Amino acid sequence: MDDRPTDRARALVEGAYDLHVHIDPDVIPRRIDDVTLAARFAEVGLGGFALKSHYTSTAERATVVSGVTGVHVIGTLTLNQAVGGMNALAVEIAAREGARIVWMPTVDSPAETAGRTEPKPGDKVPLWARIQHELHGLGLSIEPVRVTGDDGQILPETRDVLRTVARHGLILATAHLARDDTFAVVDAAFEEGVATVVVTHPEFTCQRFSIEDQVALADRGCLVERCLSTPLSGKTTWEHVFDGVRAVGVERTIFSSDCGNPDYPPVEDGLALWADRLLGADFDEAEVREMIAENSRRLAA
Repeated sequence: MDDRPTDRARALVEGAYDLHVHIDPDVIPRRIDDVTLAARFAEVGLGGFALKSHYTSTAERATVVSGVTGVHVIGTLTLNQAVGGMNALAVEIAAREGARIVWMPTVDSPAETAGRTEPKPGDKVPLWARIQHELHGLGLSIEPVRVTGDDGQILPETRDVLRTVARHGLILATAHLARDDTFAVVDAAFEEGVATVVVTHPEFTCQRFSIEDQVALADRGCLVERCLSTPLSGKTTWEHVFDGVRAVGVERTIFSSDCGNPDYPPVEDGLALWADRLLGADFDEAEVREMIAENSRRLAA
């Protein structure tokens, strides 16, 4: 794809929020730090971003960066083993610190196996999986974080998390859960009163939800998030993403970058690069504006 977005795309995403970025400081090397990124967002007219970490709450850090830069930065929590897995206490504390998004497990999802299986010669090992292998090498046990039992039913600790998310009015994102776990969590979340559920990058390698599944999740009340990094890294095709968008509908779709890795485009370019791709796939300007800017602003409010 082109290295930099067009001026037309920049204008269409003005005021938008990128609700899925990975930046420094982090355990994994990233291409930019949070304060510098906030300044760049201001320069290109974006509204703000959500700080995602696989390992810790970013709520306090988001508050500091927002105060220093004047850009709206959103704190989040991801329920991997580093914060105790399905840990309602961690959610409660993060919420009191100002977190707005809670992700289900990512690197410790049962669906993610790269960090728990020995790579074969020639395998491309993700950055996060390299960290998992280093931790295992130190003798640290990192068990998968389960959200359901052997019977497929939601675990009590998962319901405790969902009730905490609902009580604080937080956004729940499904992260790297596999298909059946995603459906189970989505159904339980709405049962427990969670108002906003986002299905995270359904085209991702460990998920690969069919378009029919994406529509079914949207019909339950979810928003479906498309991340630039997924087709950009070859995990899916651009055409498959756009087929999913058309099936799910503009009003139920949001776009994020999931950028921050050193080999990805600049984070502040991610949303505008999406806009250029969407325009090239015959989505009109109003549709692009709604999916990238308006829908993300509603979530960030």
